Amino acid sequence: MNKKTFLRFIAGIPILILILVIIIMINEPESEGISGGSAYKAVALLLTDKENCENLLKEQKTSYFSETDKKSWYAKYMNYLYAEKHLDPEVVPPVAASAESLLTYRQAKEIAEEILPGAGKSIHKSGKKLNRAIPAEEWWGIYDELRRGLDVEGKIQEVEVLLYGTPMNVIHASAWTAYTSKGNYSFEGLSLDSYIDRELKFLIKDGEIIALRGVLSDSVTYKNVWISSGEGDSFTVHLGTIERSFPLEDSLGQQSDVVNNIADISLKKGKLQKVTLKKKKISGKVLSIKDNAIEIEGYGSIKLDKDFKVYRLYGSFAERSIDDILVGYDNQEFVAANGKLCAALIVREFDAKSIRVLLMNTDFKSIFHPSVTLSAESGLNLSYGVEQVSVPPKAEVIIDTTDERLKDGRIVVTPVEAGDTLYVNSVKRSLGTPGYDGSIEIRKEPEGLILINELYLEEYLIKVVPSEMPDAYEKEALKAQAVCARTYAYRQIQSNTYSQYGAHVDDSTRFQVYNNLNAGAKTEEAVRETYGKLLFYEDQPIEAFYFSTSCGHTTDGGVWGSDPVSYPYLDAGLLQEDRVSLNLSTNSEFLEFIKDKDYPSYDSGFPMYRWETTVTNRQLEEDITSVGVILNISVTERGAGGIAKKLRIEGSDGVTTINGEGQVRAALGSKYMTITKNDGTTMKNIESLPSAYIAIENEGVDEKNITTFRIYGGGYGHGVGMSQNGAQAMAKEDKGYEDILKFFYQGAEVREAGHREE
Repeated sequence: MNKKTFLRFIAGIPILILILVIIIMINEPESEGISGGSAYKAVALLLTDKENCENLLKEQKTSYFSETDKKSWYAKYMNYLYAEKHLDPEVVPPVAASAESLLTYRQAKEIAEEILPGAGKSIHKSGKKLNRAIPAEEWWGIYDELRRGLDVEGKIQEVEVLLYGTPMNVIHASAWTAYTSKGNYSFEGLSLDSYIDRELKFLIKDGEIIALRGVLSDSVTYKNVWISSGEGDSFTVHLGTIERSFPLEDSLGQQSDVVNNIADISLKKGKLQKVTLKKKKISGKVLSIKDNAIEIEGYGSIKLDKDFKVYRLYGSFAERSIDDILVGYDNQEFVAANGKLCAALIVREFDAKSIRVLLMNTDFKSIFHPSVTLSAESGLNLSYGVEQVSVPPKAEVIIDTTDERLKDGRIVVTPVEAGDTLYVNSVKRSLGTPGYDGSIEIRKEPEGLILINELYLEEYLIKVVPSEMPDAYEKEALKAQAVCARTYAYRQIQSNTYSQYGAHVDDSTRFQVYNNLNAGAKTEEAVRETYGKLLFYEDQPIEAFYFSTSCGHTTDGGVWGSDPVSYPYLDAGLLQEDRVSLNLSTNSEFLEFIKDKDYPSYDSGFPMYRWETTVTNRQLEEDITSVGVILNISVTERGAGGIAKKLRIEGSDGVTTINGEGQVRAALGSKYMTITKNDGTTMKNIESLPSAYIAIENEGVDEKNITTFRIYGGGYGHGVGMSQNGAQAMAKEDKGYEDILKFFYQGAEVREAGHREE
């Protein structure tokens, strides 16, 4: 190569490089964009929620979208933005193409500046053509700016999850449902199928995925899953509410070795890598359940793995929660690994044979005691740690918070002779010094000592029923009460209210009053003769609510704000044999009904069937202080049977509304009022009205500028379920307890726990 040629070659290199750069720029793929529908969905969810968007689309008389396009996932979000003037239908037409095409810089700028002025400034400075598609990451950067300005409450959150299912790999899955390690989410408009078995970061609001913000890992481990057998050489993994099938390669073991075990399942890019089995099991009665540990008889308190799971193995398999582990029962096995509990396996239905009751102090103000004094006619056996000590007959044992015998956490006290009574001499009840069957556990907590009485459920009921219904009542009424009390207790055992203390209920009015009055022979017979009987609706024990006296009409299960459809057996009806339901929804209709003191009803012979009282504005103003001088009170909403659900109180300084039957009763109660019952007798010092079956008349203002309100009322209690006095009247008419219960709980059946109708 001569000198001239060489110089030409050198001079041509920059030109060649420039040509290559131009070629690369021309052929470089544009950054991935975002569809208009997905972007507008994100904006709508920044301003409101999905439900509001759906309701607006349904209720709007003039729709922006055609009837066909209204069914598309994006319609509700874009429709909301059109309706709120954030999006111009002339600029962004309400058609599929607007939602399916990529969002442009211009569209991003316009929507951003519309909802937060100044938010689109970065687009102005970009120097890019406004009609080009904006890259997804650039759009989400603008969206983050919008979030900082508008989502001050932080309702939109970032979550990190393992994605293990979408409708692509889940049979019968709901449309647009993502199944993850933190629950199920909806992902309208997004494509997630290719991200299964990855750890992802989502942007979510109220269960709706707004955006996938990143793939954190393509290697995942599903912890503490249950493995069951699959077809052929496969096995089934239960993940949340779904099942996944995996091929079992020889390197992972035989199917018989793998199935029916807890395991960790490791995958990389969706391919199974490792199955780590956890086979060590322990069992025993659960004594208490804390946030991070479970105490098991014989093992002490064992910490929970952070991915602790609960599975029900009997009947239909299901993943449950820690709330389904019952204290006082051993119907579950625990799987342990590395010194922690990995999973609980509920292997059989609990039999509800025993109950654990927290015994409150003398005035029922606290579950904690500074000290405890116990005795028994036959003497006491005390067990603590590995020690067992006997105490002579009738001798008292005093235990306080400094007692060395509590160093292991608890002392279990039983009588020397089985069946003898344990007396808690440091507590007083209406019957005097209370005595208890079964055993008493004394546990030390930071606030003091707690006492847990564990005994057979049937023995518990014998001491509950007389506190809820007089022993002098007809036996069939007492039997109906016993079944209600047993059903209530059954559900309370399942609810685990006091699981952190190792108990199911306490002995106060918060649950069912226990051991406050002596049981009579008739009450004991009523409990024995209904042994094990519960009230079921279909295959579930019902909410067996009961109350003292009706006004002649019951209400439904929606009186406390829940959906009455959830309680089909708690419907409203007259307490007459044909049990029809009256329309008492207006004040005039209810006033006429409640003023009729002789309206025929099973309860009509009881004093609280009808009552009336007066109260002045001055008396009410001691507690109702927000409206100034009270001028008028009116019921503005009534529930089924006429029960007052909403009260309007008008005053010189404004208006307030009282919601709920309990709140209405409390608001109108006054220590100054005197209740005159149907038989002419009176009751005083009523802090809360006997019921919310009320009508109110304003009697006007006197010369002292005092307004008096006359209240006509009926019944005693909330009015849901069984009227106890109604049951007594029915029993006097020779109705059997099952007939009484079926009258008050429509469609319910009386049968033993564990027995299901074929």
